[in-house]
Amino acid sequence: MTYLFIADLHLSPNHPRLVRGFLALLDAYKDKNTQLYILGDWFNAWIGDDYRASWLDEIVAALKQFSEAGNQIYFLSGNRDFALGKKFLNQFNAVLLKDIETLNIGQKSIRIEHGDLLCTDDVSYQKFRKIIRNPLLLGFLKQMPLSFRQKLANGFRKKSQQANLVKSYEVMDVNQQAVKQALTEVNILIHGHTHRPQIHDVDGKPRIVLGDWREHEAQILELNPQNSELNLELKKWQY
Repeated sequence: MTYLFIADLHLSPNHPRLVRGFLALLDAYKDKNTQLYILGDWFNAWIGDDYRASWLDEIVAALKQFSEAGNQIYFLSGNRDFALGKKFLNQFNAVLLKDIETLNIGQKSIRIEHGDLLCTDDVSYQKFRKIIRNPLLLGFLKQMPLSFRQKLANGFRKKSQQANLVKSYEVMDVNQQAVKQALTEVNILIHGHTHRPQIHDVDGKPRIVLGDWREHEAQILELNPQNSELNLELKKWQY
């Protein structure tokens, strides 16, 4: 059994190389009895499960083949694709996870999440997150035309980029107390979001930050439990 963790792919039709890299990853792990965990920001923006496009159809077809080969796909949402739901995932038998999940692999308990909830110093973002993810608001937005949702997503993205220009790296990074709290009842923490791939030691426990996908490579995590031990090392995925 291979456990594969990725995050922050930000797939879109504007970056076909990233799409090629993801399709190549599925092909490379298709015959490895893989459990694939996608920890948010899979897509650069997700405006609804009713969105259709040829570039997305190619991804869905590859995911179906991956699933039919006996592999399992798990997804938890990020700040860019929190509107992605079961309707889309059901096309290839993927599982929608809660924002925070705990796995048991090789006798180790592992907490997985996107990572944005750990950035508690970014107060303005946390307030916005709570508002935009309100089920009533999400339900209302899903009733709006796709064109309206597309404009809204573009507007949110531009405002986010502008806001980030005046925020310090410290504010946009994880809060250390939040990290320690997250590790209280588990052995390992895995997340993305910050785009700063590294394995940190937090009072003797690993915090593994997955890398965002760049034009040529990403840093991913592959776990192959042997004798209850886990080899914790980020792996370069080049495409």
